[in-house]
Amino acid sequence: MTTAEPDPVFRTGSGRLCLDFIRTLRWRDTPQALEELTTPEALAAWVRQLGPYDPDQPIATPTARTLATAQETREAVHALLAAARTTTPADCPSAARRLLNKVASGPTPHPVLDESGTLTHTAADPITAALAAIARDALDLATSPLLPRVRDCANPACGAWFLDTSRPGTRRWCSMDRCGNQAKKNTWRARHPEHS
Repeated sequence: MTTAEPDPVFRTGSGRLCLDFIRTLRWRDTPQALEELTTPEALAAWVRQLGPYDPDQPIATPTARTLATAQETREAVHALLAAARTTTPADCPSAARRLLNKVASGPTPHPVLDESGTLTHTAADPITAALAAIARDALDLATSPLLPRVRDCANPACGAWFLDTSRPGTRRWCSMDRCGNQAKKNTWRARHPEHS
């Protein structure tokens, strides 16, 4: 009897679904760039982990074409938000804008309230619906007053973006557990070389 491999654990905590999704290409634009959506199974695992679905809802393994669409959607989200952060959403490349508009037009996960009062979400095609939700979230964020609160992680080796929802607007790290903690350790080691 073979046991199924556990799903990979994807990074979360950016504050927006679309920002969590673009994190699936880690260390973007560096020699260490790492694609996390390497297989259709990895895409299904991402949707299981970050989608709004009931954990018991089955999510079928997508096709290779759906995986390619997901990767293309992720890159279109990145292009849109990069343009919006630099100048204006109107400067998003037209191919990226057309793709996001198309993907966003699909059905999204819809809420269902069960007899016990528990709210879950469902969709006929959970992966396509999750991609529609991601595209809609990106279009909304790019044109939102929250856009100036999208920050780059202060760790130069990270490259992740996050939505700073802190009251003073001074959050520096994509995650205190990851980059923030590492920065604190590095600062401490620099001040106390005798303990390194």
